[in-house]
Amino acid sequence: MTSRTEPVPAPGGEPKPDSAVVRDALGVGIAVGLSGFAFGVTSAGAGLTLLQSCALSLLVFTGASQFALIGALAAGGNPLTAAAGAFFLGVRNTFYGLRLSQLLALPRYVRPFAAQWVIDETTAVALAQPTRRGVRIGFTVTGLTLYVLWNLTTLLGALGAEAIGDTDAWGLDAAGPACFLALLAPMLRTTRERAVAAIAVVLGLGFLPLLPAGVPVLIAALAAPAVLWFEGRRAGRATAGESAGESGRGTTDRKGTVR
Repeated sequence: MTSRTEPVPAPGGEPKPDSAVVRDALGVGIAVGLSGFAFGVTSAGAGLTLLQSCALSLLVFTGASQFALIGALAAGGNPLTAAAGAFFLGVRNTFYGLRLSQLLALPRYVRPFAAQWVIDETTAVALAQPTRRGVRIGFTVTGLTLYVLWNLTTLLGALGAEAIGDTDAWGLDAAGPACFLALLAPMLRTTRERAVAAIAVVLGLGFLPLLPAGVPVLIAALAAPAVLWFEGRRAGRATAGESAGESGRGTTDRKGTVR
């Protein structure tokens, strides 16, 4: 059995008090959870019913994908295309789950329920903890706070959509993407990550006026494999150049030896 305070493969540092982990988790959960109001308003403005808006938050519960879906629908996109864009945007949570499954080490019967909370915010808080106990506390408190608050504010936003009027005039449709970018920006620490983000933005905005709603998101997803391919090519050329240089030095040495 693994001790609850055993260090795990997370960023190093001294173990945090439980109160500090809870405080950080609550801060993230509350700050992001309030943007559920913007989703509820925007969803209702896009033509979704109250039940549909609440079902999306209860069952899907991944803000960026939810905003991508209703954004594409509001722009007149095909529902299948909109759903595909939201799906591929949410695929990142699968990779989060692979990492978190090692850090959390939850019992099998708990994992299906915990999977619902594997999102950007819970992953960020969990990975910031140096012990398994901290990882579990951060993940649980962030997930619970965000899930409850996000669904509550979605309901309130959908109910208040009629009172607000034109949601486009308030610019609430930008709240979700803005929160997502605010969380993502500090995580872009390497040149590769910044390159992927920059290319994705260029592709998404560049194809926005040319392709149906929802499709530019799919095109932007090509940024990651494109950057990896380019880095692989560059690494291959560098390796070939080093090999050629070593071969040339070997030939010179042999010639010198013969002489």
